[in-house]
Amino acid sequence: MHRRIFAPGALAAASLLLAVPASAASYTPGAPGIGDPYYPYYGNGGYDVSHYDLRLQYQPATDELDGTATILARTTQDLSRFDLDFLLDVSEVRVNGAKAAFATSGEHELEITPKTPLTKGTPVTVVVRYSGVPSTKTAYGFSTWHRTPDGAVAADEPEAAWWWYPSNDHPLDKATYDVSVAVPDGTQAISNGTLQSTSSRLGWTRYTWRQNKPQATYLTTLAVGRFDLTTSTSEGGVPVVNAYSKDLGDNDGAARASVERTGEILDWLSGYFGPYPFASAGGYVPNTTTSYALETQTRVFYSPKQFANGSNTSVVVHELAHQWYGDSVSLKDWKDIWINEGFARYAQWLWSEHEGEGTAQELADYTYASHPADDPFWTVAPGDPGADNQFDTAVYDRGAVAIQALRNEVGDDAFFAILKGWPKEHAYGNASVTDFRKYAEQVSGKPLAALFDTWLFQPAKPAAPAVRGTAGAKVQATPVQPKSWKKIAATNDAH
Repeated sequence: MHRRIFAPGALAAASLLLAVPASAASYTPGAPGIGDPYYPYYGNGGYDVSHYDLRLQYQPATDELDGTATILARTTQDLSRFDLDFLLDVSEVRVNGAKAAFATSGEHELEITPKTPLTKGTPVTVVVRYSGVPSTKTAYGFSTWHRTPDGAVAADEPEAAWWWYPSNDHPLDKATYDVSVAVPDGTQAISNGTLQSTSSRLGWTRYTWRQNKPQATYLTTLAVGRFDLTTSTSEGGVPVVNAYSKDLGDNDGAARASVERTGEILDWLSGYFGPYPFASAGGYVPNTTTSYALETQTRVFYSPKQFANGSNTSVVVHELAHQWYGDSVSLKDWKDIWINEGFARYAQWLWSEHEGEGTAQELADYTYASHPADDPFWTVAPGDPGADNQFDTAVYDRGAVAIQALRNEVGDDAFFAILKGWPKEHAYGNASVTDFRKYAEQVSGKPLAALFDTWLFQPAKPAAPAVRGTAGAKVQATPVQPKSWKKIAATNDAH
């Protein structure tokens, strides 16, 4: 027989537990990551954001940013605490009007504890007041805030938001945006969507932009500097706003000769992918030292170096193709990057056909022949390349060959129905490589698991190239290099 002994403290604790409603035990902190296997701490658990309202003031001379972010969300669990991804200095947080406690943790976590725990399914309004010098902040040893001679740019992948607004930073949590930025007179602020208004007061001009369709955080952009803005409307009726730094030097002409064809290229892509999914389009070329381009939603970011060798419509095609494949339909996890990059590269191959500089089949044949079986190129699996190889050339080129293999397997009628139907099937949502395979099987009526495994997942060169006809068909041992090859290869550092 054992005597059960209760210490006074234990009795007090037991009494306290009895006094707390049973439901209170269900309130737990939201996870500090959304669950992505490549980036465990990107995004957060416990809530879903529907809208970001960002009201900012930025001084280019000192790189000082002041902001108030109002975030509308709904809880997906009983929450005692939740995180946002952010790096700048926070002065106040309110949750549903009441001041909330906050602290920082990890590389980029802002932990918020509301005054009252939040029940699952509750609408939540979070207000974060903050300030700081973005260029002084780093996470994981790097920064994606790009200073320019006359301002700064936020445009990077897979992360850029942490340096200028608090967010649930993962493509799974898309939201609409209002971005209002005050900058010194004579300076412009560029962002996504449509320009709703401009107003000037006491030496400052405020630019207010609206994105009325769901948008991933990494696709949200901000550029401040001295720009020349151009406006037009595509033949298909899409409003186009482009912006060019006034300090592009010798790259200015080539940049304009490329980006000013945005409307024409959008209309052409619509023939393959269906109606353009957003209310506006365009691109901007700031005076950065970067070398990549990025499909920031409706307002593509281009580096001046993209135009160092003359006009470059191929990179414009690539980034605009992402507006369907990557922006409107976003990946579920970062391992699904092939749905973004493989199809954007394939759009370049279709453009090559359009321009009479090599067919998609010729480009697929040349890609296959250019890499011997022992080339590390074939060890990268585009369907799940790993975080370190997420933007490897194989994701683009082998990924595009996989698409040509799909085209040959199902035939042109089914293939182009898939190409146009997919963006409609998952418009403004998220999808995975598996989702795409199942959709392609549904449309074509053919089993495709083996083909997808061979071209997207096996770390080896497929035994036969992606050719039309029988599986044993041959291609020229050393295919002639298509005329467009070097132009397309020059965009390999696009991301």
